[in-house]
Amino acid sequence: MKLNCDLGESFGAWKMGLDEQVMPWIDMANIACGFHASDPDVMAQTISLALKHNVTIGAHPGYADKQGFGRRSIPHTMAQVSQLVAYQVGALQALCRLKGAAVEYVKPHGALYNDMMRDKGIFKAVVAGVASMSEQPKLMVLARSDNSDYQRYAEKKGVTLLFEAFADRAYSPLGELLPRTEEGAVFHQPELIIEQVMTLSRHGYVTAINGERIPLQADSVCVHGDNPESVAMVQTLSQALKPPQG
Repeated sequence: MKLNCDLGESFGAWKMGLDEQVMPWIDMANIACGFHASDPDVMAQTISLALKHNVTIGAHPGYADKQGFGRRSIPHTMAQVSQLVAYQVGALQALCRLKGAAVEYVKPHGALYNDMMRDKGIFKAVVAGVASMSEQPKLMVLARSDNSDYQRYAEKKGVTLLFEAFADRAYSPLGELLPRTEEGAVFHQPELIIEQVMTLSRHGYVTAINGERIPLQADSVCVHGDNPESVAMVQTLSQALKPPQG
């Protein structure tokens, strides 16, 4: 089970997250592309940091919403969604070429991610943007109990999907993330986070808020490195997920 983390979200003089501390413990870096956060210098620095630690690079495009950190849905035509994805991923690809790296996958950010998982039209528009990229990156989406429609469509367009679960989010009985507005939607207790990730890695399910076991097929788990406590948690998870030596 690979760990992915949203990184490169600083902007100019404003520093966000603890990228230098968390990067050594993750497998995949979702690098902001300038619309919800970041700038060319931060993007380039984050690429270099990922290369230093042999971390796979992913593009993290979102709506043009720095004030709302990309967490507000903004109405777009489907063509506009495809274009904003292609524009942002293309910017990160250009900087990766400058650094001798490549964008391996795309993970939409915030409201764009949620809209993509809720609206098949937006998902298809995101797929179109990803499919247009020369390096053929994969597309990361939310692991749900049934993603067969999404997978069939992406395959038809030549895009491979990666499925992710969340380390610190509660799940509904339908196998979806509990909305952040609901009590208990975000785990703050380290023991709950570790239990959810290890259960998913070893047994292939998460436990919903009603106690029901929800089977999930996940390639990666999203973690966060916003503060020293979360970085320590990522380190613990990284070490726990390593195969036993000998």
